Amino acid sequence: MKLILLGAPGAGKGTQAELLQKALQAPVISTGNLLRAAIAEGSKLGLAAKEYMDGGRLVPDELIISLVQEKLAAPECAHGAIFDGFPRTVAQAEALDGIGGADAALSIEVSDAEIEERMCGRRTCPNCQTTYHITHNPPRREGVCDKCGAALGIRKDDEPGVVKERLRIYHEQTEPLIEYYRAQGKLREVPGQGTVTETTALIFKALSICS
Repeated sequence: MKLILLGAPGAGKGTQAELLQKALQAPVISTGNLLRAAIAEGSKLGLAAKEYMDGGRLVPDELIISLVQEKLAAPECAHGAIFDGFPRTVAQAEALDGIGGADAALSIEVSDAEIEERMCGRRTCPNCQTTYHITHNPPRREGVCDKCGAALGIRKDDEPGVVKERLRIYHEQTEPLIEYYRAQGKLREVPGQGTVTETTALIFKALSICS
């Protein structure tokens, strides 16, 4: 299954992507990770992306799509893939459709007020990028990453003013994808719950995945 995860920043897409990865036996594809890997490898696409990024410019959709297409051709994507944070715009969704598209799009619905509360309490590992929340998904030891033992911190993206701006951009650019995939009959919607486990249960039900 090729699955797109939709939802506002802080809705829990990254956390749920990790759980779905195990259930679907498919890798999570994040364009940010793809760009970093391509640049580290020094590939042709990576060097092209680096040129844009070093110049402070956005990486063009055409280049992003080429990276995604290359990743989908890898053996690890034989059973599908989970897209986290991509596509971000209708233009990117249309381009993705041009290389095979997705089987389903899952939207995790959370109000702006709840998003702001969640992100203020979010903590991120600077080493492995695993995210936690002081209430909804705390680490086993306060302030310490479960996976690698690094000290957790607060990202600049989680500052109140930045959160409001990210929500504005989401509503303007990414939220239209909900209607885009609804029109294709591929949309699944679930309300984000108070706990990760409750949201996961609703997601598995919506996608007909056995837990």
